[in-house]
Amino acid sequence: MIINKTLNCGIRLVMEEIPYVKSVSVGIWVKAGSVDETDKNSGISHFIEHMLFKGTDNRSAKQIAEDVDKIGGQINAFTGKEATCYYIKTLATNIDKAAEILIDMFMNSKFDKIEMEKEKRVVCEEIKMIEDSPEDDAHDIISELVFKGNPLAKSIIGTPSSLKGITQNSIKRYLSEEYTRDNIVISISGSFDQKQVCELFDSKLMKLNPEKAAKSYELTQYQPSYKVKVKDIEQSHLCMGLRGLSIDDERYYALALLNNIMGGSMSSRLFQNIREEKGLAYSVYSMASSFSISGYFNIYAGVSHDKVKDAILGIKEELRLLKQNGVTAEELQTAKEQLKGNYIFSLENVNGRMFSIGKNILLLNKVYTPEETIQNIESVTMEDIKAVSELITDVAKYSGVLIGRNKIDMKKVIQS
Repeated sequence: MIINKTLNCGIRLVMEEIPYVKSVSVGIWVKAGSVDETDKNSGISHFIEHMLFKGTDNRSAKQIAEDVDKIGGQINAFTGKEATCYYIKTLATNIDKAAEILIDMFMNSKFDKIEMEKEKRVVCEEIKMIEDSPEDDAHDIISELVFKGNPLAKSIIGTPSSLKGITQNSIKRYLSEEYTRDNIVISISGSFDQKQVCELFDSKLMKLNPEKAAKSYELTQYQPSYKVKVKDIEQSHLCMGLRGLSIDDERYYALALLNNIMGGSMSSRLFQNIREEKGLAYSVYSMASSFSISGYFNIYAGVSHDKVKDAILGIKEELRLLKQNGVTAEELQTAKEQLKGNYIFSLENVNGRMFSIGKNILLLNKVYTPEETIQNIESVTMEDIKAVSELITDVAKYSGVLIGRNKIDMKKVIQS
C-alpha cells in the first residue's frame, strides 16, 4: 500500500510498505536541478550534491562513509535537470540511523572552502570524463540543441568556468531558495513502521525555509539545430532528436510504446535495420525522455566514420516506413509486454520503488500504483500510436549531433 501524506512541517512524505522484505530505502528528493540555475551558477545543483558528502558539523566525509557501512547501508545521490535525490538503502532495523545520517548531511553540511576547491577539481575531472565518452557527450549536446533557449538546455554538470564562480555564499543562497519544505519529498519503500518514520523526519527539517518562490517556464519555439565535433576517435557517434512530450501528457505511454517499437529493444526496427540487416552499428537505439514541462525523442547510433551518411539514411528510411505504414498489432502487443516487464523488474527492489513513488510525487504530485501503470500501458490503442507517430516522423524537424573524425553537413544529410 502506498501512503501519501504531508508532515506537520509541510514536507510531503510518500511511503510504500513492503512487509515481507528485510530492507528499506530512504530518499530525500528536492525539486531543484539545472532548470533552476543561471548561466553564472550553472552546475551548482550537482556541486551541492557532491558537497553534502564532504562533511557536516558532526561528521567528516570519512565518518559519513563509515557510519553508513556500520549499518550495512549503501548511500548515493544523483542530480537531474529537475530534481536531486539523496538516498540510503539499509537493513530495516537501521532505518532510524539511516534517516539521521541523511538529515545530518541535509541540514549540517559545512561546505568547507578547502573541500570545495578539492571537489571542484573532482567535478572538472568528471567533465573531462564525459567529454572523453563521445556517446555521453553526444546525448548532452542533442539535449542542449533540442531545448535551445530554454531551461532544459542547461548542462547538469556545469562548466569549469561556472564552477570557479561557485562560493559558500552562492551555495547558501541557492539552498535557501531551492531547498525549501514545500519543495521536498521524502520517499520510503520497504519494511518500516509508519509512525516511527513520521517522527524521524517531522521536526528535523523545520529550519529550512517554508516556500520556494513561484517560477514559470515558457518554452521558446523549437527550431532544428546541428553540431559537429571533430575528434580523433575510433568511431563516429550520431544523435538525431526533436521535441517530445512532458511527463504528464496523456500521450506519454503511447510514445513510450512507440519508442520501444522503434529502438527500445533487440527486436526493434532500428536495431534490426541498422545493425542486423545493414551491419552499420554495434549500438543503435532510441529513447523518449520526459520532464514536467517538455520532453524529447532521440535516436543514437555509433558507426564507422565512413558509414555516417548510410546510418542517417537508414534512420530516415525507418521514419519514412513508420509514416507510410504505421505499426502492426503484433508489434504493439510485444512492446506492451516489454514495457510492462521493464517496469515490474524495476520495482523488484526497494530502491526502484522508492525512486518511482518519490519522483511521481515530486513532479506530478500524485503517485500511480503498479496496477494503474500496467493499465495505462494496456489501454494504448493502435489509433493512439498512429497519432503520436506524427510527432517523430517528420525528418525535417530533427536536430543532429555528430562526434567523429570527419566534418559533414548534418543539416544537408538529414534534410535531403
